[in-house]
Amino acid sequence: MKSEIRTKLRHNLQDGRKAFAVLLDPDKVELSSFPSMLAESMRYGVDFFFVGGSLITRYASDEIIAAIRRHTNIPAILFPGNSLHIEPSADAILLLSLISGRNPELLIGQHVIAAPLLKKSNLEILPTGYMLIESGRATTVSYISNTTPIPHDKPSVAACTAMAGELLGLQIMYLDAGSGAQKPVSAEMIAAVRKSVDTPIIVGGGINTTQKAQAALEAGADVIVVGNGIEQNSDLLPEIAQIVKAFNEKVAV
Repeated sequence: MKSEIRTKLRHNLQDGRKAFAVLLDPDKVELSSFPSMLAESMRYGVDFFFVGGSLITRYASDEIIAAIRRHTNIPAILFPGNSLHIEPSADAILLLSLISGRNPELLIGQHVIAAPLLKKSNLEILPTGYMLIESGRATTVSYISNTTPIPHDKPSVAACTAMAGELLGLQIMYLDAGSGAQKPVSAEMIAAVRKSVDTPIIVGGGINTTQKAQAALEAGADVIVVGNGIEQNSDLLPEIAQIVKAFNEKVAV
């Protein structure tokens, strides 16, 4: 089974390097202008594309991944809301177990349905503990998942949840405030999780300024994910890419 992306994440963690992922919602990608955005991503050193979302009403993941292949060498990683969102042409899949909630469908149920297809595919499987964090407003993922997010001001709850996920064998932790979050995952919570687990940590939701990106990286995020922020402000892509690049240059010295 492939392990290129997982290996890269582990090596980055060991070396103190950071990565930048752009989240692509198939409902929001305009295929006509998409190649220019892909060229920008190549130019500024985006590390990963995450493709998916909690609710997809227009299936275009295959077209999006095909365009990524034509215009870039950036890995396309599925970020599925359920088993219907699997697209075998991607490079990898974040196999998300929603460990912050108590909905059995998203802890194991959807995984049972997806397992035969995933087993036959060439996707790299990335077992991921997905933790939804309260962000100041109800989000699509909290509604669709029918789960209660971890309170924004309870870093110890997040830390213990991540520890449990790691002990269960999950290899990546993903802290997500959700699409359109009013506030991102706090630096205190990221730091608490960083102290508690040895896995790579992905952080997304509400990262819509360079200051928020910098704070997440300094607190211990290994990968920062930006989606809505770039949709609303195209300048954010090169700005955050520069923040990540500067951080890595500092580490390399």
